[in-house]
Amino acid sequence: MDTQQIGRAMMVLGAVLLAAGAFLYFVGRLLPLGHLPGDFHFGSENFSVHFPLATCAIISILLSLLLNFFRR
Repeated sequence: MDTQQIGRAMMVLGAVLLAAGAFLYFVGRLLPLGHLPGDFHFGSENFSVHFPLATCAIISILLSLLLNFFRR
């Protein structure tokens, strides 16, 4: 690999990360990700656990659909 290919790959990766970050930023304002009915939060005075089960399921489904769309 020469430096032009590495530079091109880094620019593509940066664009993908920028798009993913913008998507998460704006979707986070529209959807209450992390605060859905299937997200569990347990806590006491000195200890808390947050397990976003429903959020993980939704993100997994969306990423699977997106990857299948681009793969075909």
